[in-house]
Amino acid sequence: MGIAEKFVSMEYGPAPEDAKDALLWLDGHHRRFGHFIDGDWRQPREGAFFDSINPATGEKIATVAQGSAADIDAAVHAARNALPKWQSLTPHARARYLYAIARAVQRHSRRLAVLETIDNGKPIRESRDVDIPLVIRHFYHHAGWAQILETEFPGFTACGIVGQIIPWNFPLLMLAWKIAPAIATGNTVVLKPAEFTPLSALAFAEICHQIGLPAGVINIVTGDGSTGEALVKHAGVDKIAFTGSTEVGRAIRSATARSHKRLSLELGGKSPFVVFEDADLDSAVEGLVDGIWLNQGQVCCAGSRLLMQESIAETLVEKIHHRMSTLRVGPPLDKAIDIGAIVAPVQLDRIRRLVDQGVADGATCWQPEIEMPARGLYFPPTLLTNVHPTSVVVQQEIFGPVLAAMTFRTPAEAVELANNTAYGLAACVWSESINVALQVAVQIKAGVVWVNCTNLFDASCGFGGYRESGYGREGGREGLFEYLEPAWFKNAPSLPTVKSVVKDASDGKPQRDAAIDRTVKLYIGSKQARPDSGYSFEVRGKNGDVLGEAPLGNRKDIRNAVEAARKAINWSKMTAHNRAQVLYYFAENLSLRQEEIVRRLSAAVGDAQAQREVAAGIERVFSYAAWADKFDGAVHSPPSRTIAIAMNEPIGTVGIICPNDAPLLGLLSLALPVLAVGNTAVVVPSETYPLIVGELYQIFDTSDLPDGSINFVTGRVSELLKPLAEHDDVDAIWCFADESSAAATKSFSVGNLKQVFSNEGRVVDWFDPRQGEGRWFLQHATQVKNIWLPYGE
Repeated sequence: MGIAEKFVSMEYGPAPEDAKDALLWLDGHHRRFGHFIDGDWRQPREGAFFDSINPATGEKIATVAQGSAADIDAAVHAARNALPKWQSLTPHARARYLYAIARAVQRHSRRLAVLETIDNGKPIRESRDVDIPLVIRHFYHHAGWAQILETEFPGFTACGIVGQIIPWNFPLLMLAWKIAPAIATGNTVVLKPAEFTPLSALAFAEICHQIGLPAGVINIVTGDGSTGEALVKHAGVDKIAFTGSTEVGRAIRSATARSHKRLSLELGGKSPFVVFEDADLDSAVEGLVDGIWLNQGQVCCAGSRLLMQESIAETLVEKIHHRMSTLRVGPPLDKAIDIGAIVAPVQLDRIRRLVDQGVADGATCWQPEIEMPARGLYFPPTLLTNVHPTSVVVQQEIFGPVLAAMTFRTPAEAVELANNTAYGLAACVWSESINVALQVAVQIKAGVVWVNCTNLFDASCGFGGYRESGYGREGGREGLFEYLEPAWFKNAPSLPTVKSVVKDASDGKPQRDAAIDRTVKLYIGSKQARPDSGYSFEVRGKNGDVLGEAPLGNRKDIRNAVEAARKAINWSKMTAHNRAQVLYYFAENLSLRQEEIVRRLSAAVGDAQAQREVAAGIERVFSYAAWADKFDGAVHSPPSRTIAIAMNEPIGTVGIICPNDAPLLGLLSLALPVLAVGNTAVVVPSETYPLIVGELYQIFDTSDLPDGSINFVTGRVSELLKPLAEHDDVDAIWCFADESSAAATKSFSVGNLKQVFSNEGRVVDWFDPRQGEGRWFLQHATQVKNIWLPYGE
């Protein structure tokens, strides 16, 4: 074909990337790699190795060490030994190491990009232009955080030894997302890269050695799932940070439930890509290409569910067909390729199986007639139409270049379809009406929403999910909190383990004093309610006298309370200013009954503590009334022509297990931050003095709090904790009780992966505002949503 004919056809010729430098690097290591432990290369203790395979050719790239429990133990030991020295460095000294890493990655960027493509199968354009620049950005950005850490996070300290497990879809970028904030905040790290893609992590280990990073600060142990399991279960690890499938995330949650390990999970997704009739359809199609066919669709936030407004559906599908026909599938080192190779045979089989199942369920499958490579692991870009909201291809994460398309009529229906998933990682909204776009973006349950753009990331902006997409954030200020904890909390003593004080009042013995016979009920939906059990239990004072009886709540009462809390949407829809006014009014009403409440509470805790609790409780309510309209988000300015609005959103319905040692103040200290930011609450009060709810619900009744915003169920924590933690409509649970209760909370909520905030069985001084109130509680009462907005011509 001549030049003139090529100009007319505009066909791309091959543009192969030269892999010579990457191959020379591999040869320099004799294509055989051990673990990187304590600043040096180590052979595996059990002598086992496995092959790393190029998915585009099926050829062996290198042999890599298979980590064992002994290797993990050696790495954790090295990280523990390195921790004091690393933390003793000045913030500036740590910052310079991160800066040196960023500069070194920049110097070797092309080699790293090629190595990533060879090992993973993604197009070199993506490795070169997306992944590696973001890796560099993360280390530069977190070098800055390391420099100003002490002034920006006063009173916080590093978690300690962090175990990190990363996936195979963005191997080096996920490493940067995790290691950069971890070491910037003074932690040391043991990282396990994915079995399919370990090579760029090992190249990074060499960079750490070259820049003189202190030995043991970063340790990299390669291996399969058993290696990750050993890391998760190691008693010397203080925190686990995991990115991967929801199924494995559940297993990690279960394995760590009985420990004190901090846990952050970035899991699966089934992200909606919502296109309204007024959208720029050509731009939306280009966004869709990035949204679902980036990295062969092997992206946790891939826009794999296309929701089209009915009026433009036919036109949009035609445009998508045309654009799909221009996509090039082939050798990923070719710079003219759009879609590379699937990472491994097991993943390719999964994609095929799910597409076949979708077709068997009635979906219409369309694939372009494009040339496919003769060898390697490839799957063509695929569009599935005629699917229904419950179809397997709509509900399950396929993790491949497969798009499922549905229609909607109204914005409300679009939101309903978008949220019709167990996940909540990301979403895209396309509309030329900024009002429509933002209205929908705010209502979609996802940690990141891109408006008229897609798959934008930056180190300054948090990324993470809601619901079964996990919890915690990576990047941004909120990402640093994942690797920090209050210094006082780290060394707080443990609470003594106590048996339940609840005993049934069924022996028929008369009360000692008829004047103290009180009928306290549950408080559900702003109504006093008798317990479903029909039983009550005695409440005794400090000197053993019977103070009254409280209702013995059960599973059905918890269900009723959760139902009432879910219906209390008026509270979350109120402005922050109006919520503040309600809480101020509650504080005013509480202060009017101060003497009466002190008198009743003193019988349970003594006069001195009662006076302190009520006085401190009034002040605490005032504090959270003040915080209600001041716990704001932020506006980020990433390097691209966008802004990212970081919004602090309420989590939803929060279950609260209150402490025994401060029946009133502990309850207020937990319930008020939850309410202040717009959540609703189901509260299990202190077992020692649950009669306090009788005072509180009367005050809530007169303080203009919408029905169902706060609900009280009294009874045995051991019996109420399980149904509360297992309930799928409870979005988070706060448990401030003994260690066994804290562990049980995490175990019971494995199935739905709800967020857990706990004292880990440690003592909290509720009278000390530095421990009992403030941002630490508010951060756990909210989750950050980043809404990205492009601007300019």
